[in-house]
Amino acid sequence: MSEISVQLPGLNLKNPIIPASGTAAYGQGLAQHFNLNDLGALVVKSTTLEPRTGNPRPNVTETTAGWMNAIGLTNPGIQAVMADQLPWLADHYPTLPIIGSIAGSTFAEYVAVAQQMTQAPNVHALEVNISCPNVAAGGLAFGTDPVLVKDLVSQIMAVATKPVYVKLTPNVTDITVIAQAAVAGGATGLTLINTLTGLQYDLATRQPTLSNGTGGLSGAAIHPLAVRMIHAVRAVTDVPIIGVGGVMRAEDAIEFFLAGANAVEVGAATYGNPCACRDIVRELPAALDKYGLPDLMTLSRQQAQH
Repeated sequence: MSEISVQLPGLNLKNPIIPASGTAAYGQGLAQHFNLNDLGALVVKSTTLEPRTGNPRPNVTETTAGWMNAIGLTNPGIQAVMADQLPWLADHYPTLPIIGSIAGSTFAEYVAVAQQMTQAPNVHALEVNISCPNVAAGGLAFGTDPVLVKDLVSQIMAVATKPVYVKLTPNVTDITVIAQAAVAGGATGLTLINTLTGLQYDLATRQPTLSNGTGGLSGAAIHPLAVRMIHAVRAVTDVPIIGVGGVMRAEDAIEFFLAGANAVEVGAATYGNPCACRDIVRELPAALDKYGLPDLMTLSRQQAQH
C-alpha cells in the first residue's frame, strides 16, 4: 500500500488529511464519532482576541451545489482557548499536531492572538485567516489587498515562534498576487482556498435564506476552482500549500497534490458525514495504488519540479 505520510514545516503528518478550520470547532464534536488520532492534524476554529457570538441564525443553509454559511467567527476568545480548549486537546490527544487558526478585526488583534496562540505547547503551526467573508471588519477586507496582506503577515511573523500558514480568499481577481504578497511578508506556507461568497433566496419569503444575506459557499461545487487556484499559486511560489475546497473523497485529495498541494483540509464533507476525514484517510492508499501514483511525498516533489 502507498505511503501517505507528509512533512511540512512544523508539521510531521502521518497522513495529509486535516479538518478545515470551523468544521471541527476545537475537536470535541468530531471526537464523538472517531479517534482524532486518525487525522494528520487538526485546525482549531478561528480564534479572536475577545469572544464573538457571530451572526444570528439562520447562518447555515444547504444549496443545490453544496453548503453556504455565515457563522461569523463565533468563538470563545483566545483566553478561553488557551485555558480550556487547547489543554483539552493536549490531555486527550498529546501526539496530534494542532494548527491554531487566528483572526481579527485589526492588525493589533491579529498580532496579539498570534503572540498568545504560538505559546501553546501543543500548537505546531498557525493558520492566519485573512479570508472570512462573513464578518464586517478584518478578514476578507485584509485578504484582498496585497499591500495589507504583506504588512499584516510581516507583523505576525515578528511575534510568531511557530510556522505560519496564511489562508487565502478566492474572492479576488488574481489569487497569485495575494499569495506572493503573503510570501513576501514572510509566510511559511499558504492555505487555499476559503469559501466563495454566495447568495441564496427563499422563494416563499423573497428574502435571503441566511440572516447575514450573503454567505460562504463550500462543498463539491468549489473543488475545480480550488484545483485551478492551487495550480496557479504553485506556479509562482515554492512554499508549502495546504489545499482546501470541496474535498469529498480520496480522489479529490490526490487531485490537489497533482495541482501542487502538500497537504489537504476537508470541510463541507463533514457536514453530511462526521467521519469523512477518517474515511478519506482510509481510502487514500488504495486510490494511489489504483492510479499507479507514488507515495505522497514523492508526488509532491514531482509536481514541484514541473
